[in-house]
Amino acid sequence: MSLEFTVGEHLPAPPDLDYGALGFNASPAVNFDDMDVPKHLSRQLMSYFPRASGLESLALDLGAGPLSQRLVCERAGFEYVSLDYGDEKVAILGDAHSLPFADESFEFVLSIAVLEHIRYPFVATREVTRVLKPGGMFIGTVAFLEPFHADSFYHHTHLGTLNSLRFAGLDVHRVAPTAGWTVLQAQASNALFPLVPRAVALGIVRPAELAHRLLWRARALARGRSQERERLIGTAGAFEFVASRPQRR
Repeated sequence: MSLEFTVGEHLPAPPDLDYGALGFNASPAVNFDDMDVPKHLSRQLMSYFPRASGLESLALDLGAGPLSQRLVCERAGFEYVSLDYGDEKVAILGDAHSLPFADESFEFVLSIAVLEHIRYPFVATREVTRVLKPGGMFIGTVAFLEPFHADSFYHHTHLGTLNSLRFAGLDVHRVAPTAGWTVLQAQASNALFPLVPRAVALGIVRPAELAHRLLWRARALARGRSQERERLIGTAGAFEFVASRPQRR
């Protein structure tokens, strides 16, 4: 795919994209109620998973690592294909910048906490579009205010997430802060308190979290309008996204 673009080009957000809390899909295609939620996923995001259209429908777990997402993809009826750069648990060792698959191979691509670790995310998202079937879904998460970790390159803002996906030619349906994963929680869990157990580290920042929420609520009352959207965007540890390849015209 060509990487041509116009310098300074402005891509307005879709009118229904407000970057607030994700919420649940009102008509989920797959029921995950009896399943545990894999790390870095949420029940809200899982409610947007598609159901496989047939027995041979493929789902690609891009950056699959320990295969945590295998069961939820298989529950949705997909044949699970795992790819990672260096984890030997996966079925295929490969590079997200040049996916070793034919065009339009997959109905569903999942990318959980991966895009921040890719050196050229615009190239990778274009590759995702290439291997998706028309109408296929691309769902995932990407770090924002998490600390540097595991050679992470680009921690995406909400607008950066939108830009990467739209540059790839995808229709973007949702971009939202990951619920319950704020900058304070991310920092406490990953870098702020070395050698301290995670539960203890989260307990240390809990008073600051409470003060943060109270102060934002006070400012909203003073200004006479809700500022929950701004609070969530400005303190998000990561963002979730739901996108799809356009249908052929």
